[in-house]
Amino acid sequence: MVIGKGNKDLILAETEVYNICEQAFADREFDGKKILAIIPDHSRTAPIDVMFRTVYKLLADRAGTLDFIIAVGTHHPLSDEAINNRVGITQEERISKYPKVCFFNHHWKDPDQIQSIGMITKSEISQISNGLMEEEVNITINKIVFDYDILMIIGPTFPHEVVGFSGGNKYLFPGISGQEIIDMFHWLGALITNPHIIGHKDTPVRKVVDKAATFLPMERIGLSLVVKEQGLAGLYVGTPEEAWRAAADLSDKIHIIYKDRPYQKVLSRAPTIYDDLWTGGKCMYKLEPVVADGGELIIYAPHIKEVSITHGEIIEKIGYHTRDYFVKQMEKFNDIPGGVMAHSTHVKGIGSFENGVEKPRINVVLATGIPEEECRKLNLGYKDPDSINVDEWKNREHDGILYVPRAGEWLYRLKEDPYK
Repeated sequence: MVIGKGNKDLILAETEVYNICEQAFADREFDGKKILAIIPDHSRTAPIDVMFRTVYKLLADRAGTLDFIIAVGTHHPLSDEAINNRVGITQEERISKYPKVCFFNHHWKDPDQIQSIGMITKSEISQISNGLMEEEVNITINKIVFDYDILMIIGPTFPHEVVGFSGGNKYLFPGISGQEIIDMFHWLGALITNPHIIGHKDTPVRKVVDKAATFLPMERIGLSLVVKEQGLAGLYVGTPEEAWRAAADLSDKIHIIYKDRPYQKVLSRAPTIYDDLWTGGKCMYKLEPVVADGGELIIYAPHIKEVSITHGEIIEKIGYHTRDYFVKQMEKFNDIPGGVMAHSTHVKGIGSFENGVEKPRINVVLATGIPEEECRKLNLGYKDPDSINVDEWKNREHDGILYVPRAGEWLYRLKEDPYK
């Protein structure tokens, strides 16, 4: 059973968040249990400070252990300062006010942290993917989870380019998992393509994520958040699957903006929570569906100075291309991780590759701190960010020009969606 509250016109007060959690926790067997809470890094907007205070107040004295791990996936680990900022405390408070908590980063590339928990067979993957993929997948996760009785997933749900809607068991896979399953289902999402998967609840990738979670023997609890204006429009507590499903239904009502017609030019401004193109690419993913054929999307982010803190070397090797560029010559890319290829195709967008000629549907341009020469090598357009006067982009929708001042989380979709 899901306990929670949510409405697209609502903002929950912190007291309401506390009351929902208090009710949801009242009859659960937390006493003396070891609990590991899994929370997002800084690239996801959510009042994690409110959730941290609430969970600590309700459970620190009941639980035998209450620790937190940052679900960085393949992002870079957070510093102690960044962790403190994420949960809204100072270093002094961490020692004096919250002494019972230990914080951990996930390190996806460290084999000493990763443990296999089972395999999804070829036939299962073929069935789940509707024949798009046929390969067995080794399910790996941070072995720290086996030190705990309960995994508590705390995180927001938004439309997502790989899985349809983020949240739920996605905080386990890829949040604290190993590379193989990350590469597998990100590439599956890329094969389906962003416009056909983003903002759709029941997707093959979601089935893979939920299937992988069933291999974990410990109890899993989901606290699924629906964010609005830095606060919460919804909070649902239950199994990760049930809580996520309720949150996705509300996210569908809040985080999708429908437009009557496509735009020839889109200026997609990245917030500072995205510190490289690996995360800032969301400014493309969430707007690709409303860019007209042959149109242009500009990722405007003067603060972004590099392609990827973690994956930059590989991305610089392959550049940015449409899905078919890879699919039709896969022999050239057998050594490239599927997750990196997926990112490449999502940033470039859908298109074709015929007779050695690549034709993307739209032109993606970077107006960032990444130099022009590097943008060209990456197969992306370049625009000097200093040449952009944001005021000239505002209120121009009648001219076929759209400006999005904080891009990356809300999905823009046409009312007559060709990708349903």
